[in-house]
Amino acid sequence: MEPIETGTFLRRADGSRPGSLQVVSWNINRGLQLPGIIEFLSNASPDLVLLQEVDVNARRTRHQNVAREIARALEMNYVFGREFHELTQGSPSSPAYHGQATLSRFPIDSSRILQFSRQSGFWRPRWFIPKLQTLQRRIGARMGLISQIAWPQKPLIVYNLHLESRGGDELRSSQLVEVIEDSEQFGPGMPVILGGDFNFDLSCEQASSVMNRAPMRNPFNSGNPCPTVVRAGRGRARTIDWILVRGPVGYRNPELHADVFASDHYPLSLTLQAT
Repeated sequence: MEPIETGTFLRRADGSRPGSLQVVSWNINRGLQLPGIIEFLSNASPDLVLLQEVDVNARRTRHQNVAREIARALEMNYVFGREFHELTQGSPSSPAYHGQATLSRFPIDSSRILQFSRQSGFWRPRWFIPKLQTLQRRIGARMGLISQIAWPQKPLIVYNLHLESRGGDELRSSQLVEVIEDSEQFGPGMPVILGGDFNFDLSCEQASSVMNRAPMRNPFNSGNPCPTVVRAGRGRARTIDWILVRGPVGYRNPELHADVFASDHYPLSLTLQAT
């Protein structure tokens, strides 16, 4: 499989609100509950969707191409960026992959992958670790899937992110710095969205020092953010999923959908407004 897969199931003219764009970002936990995921997204009627933890041809998700199936159901353009080759989910003749997917009702003009220079070594296969599905041995790297969307109001740069879940906040902060530095190539007249699973709270000390230097706005920084990860009676609920915006674009109605249980994360949504 190529690092990037693109496709389209767009069959109708876009129905977006004049001058606005409905955005959803969601870690869908591999797509294990695909009917529920499609049901929420269909009802939300988004123009732009950022999905993390998306399976392609994995045993645990019945060998489906999850990004393609969601794009087909929603009748949208899509791009899938490969993050990992999942060694225990496929076979040598039929490999399985895992990554991020961005779906859009508007053309996706271009996409690329930004692999972070600093990575955790936790996922690497080792001779002394059994090749069991529960241990998730994989080859690849955490990354951002970067796409340019042909929004009629103005071109839009979208960073679909999945920062490292292993290691400390210092590692995740370094990956966030890479993303922000990469986004600086786009001038102040270009709207930019950073969305996804950051795997840490942006109010923590490490992240705050990064955010204080970046011209990003955080619609979900209410001072008392709600947990974005479902924790049913175990562990500590965490606030780790975010949508950030930059440039000549406003936002309204940021919402955490804490009544949706089709993943171990809740979806986030907001409406972008051209300025």
